[in-house]
Amino acid sequence: MLNQMSLFWFDFLKDIVQNHLVTAKLSQYPKRLQNFSELIDRSMLVKRTKAIPVECVARGYLAGSGWKEYKKNGLLCGIELPYNLKESERLQEPIFTPATKAESGHDENISEKEMANLVGEELTTKLKGLTLAIYQKAYQYASSRGIIIADTKLEFGLLDNKIILIDEVLTPDSSRFWPVNSYKIGSSQPSFDKQYVRDYLETLLWDKQPPAPELPLEIITATSQKYNDAYHLLTGFQLTN
Repeated sequence: MLNQMSLFWFDFLKDIVQNHLVTAKLSQYPKRLQNFSELIDRSMLVKRTKAIPVECVARGYLAGSGWKEYKKNGLLCGIELPYNLKESERLQEPIFTPATKAESGHDENISEKEMANLVGEELTTKLKGLTLAIYQKAYQYASSRGIIIADTKLEFGLLDNKIILIDEVLTPDSSRFWPVNSYKIGSSQPSFDKQYVRDYLETLLWDKQPPAPELPLEIITATSQKYNDAYHLLTGFQLTN
């Protein structure tokens, strides 16, 4: 599903930014790979780029770790927000909150200034603009299909000195998806993403250190169904396998 949804968004966003996709058709892969039927629908051939070592995050709502930070100090990733906002409330306008790509553990939020120190001011400005433009276009489309994209994480690379969209894009693994028809300010939202798994883990007596507890079959099944529901709502298609 993550692969198929990324393919949908790569095509949807191609007027904003080029991407690393070459093909997802097995018949167009190198001949040595064409006998591997398990690659069908689960892979894509892509261009190799120089990955930019920063996660580009667009946030349109106050949720997750952003909500926790706001409750503590009135900031969202170091950006001052209006007083007395509520959980899951829509921000006045989407904001750009970059993060460093961690080798292990969670990525670390950084400021735009820190990002500029890492990759340069010009590249930072371009990536911020692209990130917010992608979020706005995807947000408007998804809203018309019954899904709120509360936030999303994007990755970019450089190919011949041009910015290319890479990795997965706007999937439930890299985004926070909420149903439009049940959205209500002031609490956490039911979701189509991996927040469902996080919520389950929060009910356990687990110190969040490896090894992680095994997930019950019902949590796995319900999570899979949520992902499939999101795919169907956004694309209009059903997964065949």
